Parts: sequence; C-alpha cells; structure tokens
Amino acid sequence: MRRFPTSVYGTGEEPDPRFSLANERTFLAWTRTALALIAGGVALEVLGLDLHPGFRLAASLVLIIAGTAVAPLAWWEWMRTERALRQSKPLPGAVSAVILGVVVLAVGLLVIAGVVWR
Repeated sequence: MRRFPTSVYGTGEEPDPRFSLANERTFLAWTRTALALIAGGVALEVLGLDLHPGFRLAASLVLIIAGTAVAPLAWWEWMRTERALRQSKPLPGAVSAVILGVVVLAVGLLVIAGVVWR
C-alpha cells in the first residue's frame, strides 16, 4: 500500500498509532492557528480600530503573512516528527513556536505603537 508522502512513510517502521495520531492533532492545531492569524489580520484591518492607520496595516500584514507561513511550516514539522517516530529517533524541536512568539511580539509592539501615535 502506497501512502503520501513517501518521503515520510517510506522510511523506518510503523510507530504506535497513538503517537502518529497525536502528531496529526498537533498539525491540525497549527493549521487552526494559521487560520486564526489570518482571520485576526483581516479583522484588525476591516474593523478599523482607532489606531494609527500605518501601524494597523503593518500589524494586519504581519498576522496575515505569518498565518500564510505557518500552514506549510506545520506540514514540514509534521513530516519531521513523523520521520523521527518511524526511525525511533529523538523528536525534533518545534521551530514554529519560536516563530509564532516573535510574530506575537511584533504585532503587540505595532498595536502599542498604533495606540501611542494615533
């Protein structure tokens, strides 16, 4: 039986299904996070909050771009983790969490700047 992607399923041995399912749930959580970032960016701009327009637009764009980037990053991390599970190797660190932390910090600073300089 062929499964997609072969770069993941063509290596190692089948892990305990609970671990694969947990990895899939994590992927789905990151996908929901990507959708929330995009929705937040759209809402920030569409609602027209009383912020400096330039900072509001910048914060919106950061959220939308981050949401767009998190989706493929979630897929990449799912593949890395699934390969590690199949090869009985230590699980890789989560790059997404660091990126998301930087994005939230940047958006927060832009919103604060938008309030101060409105």
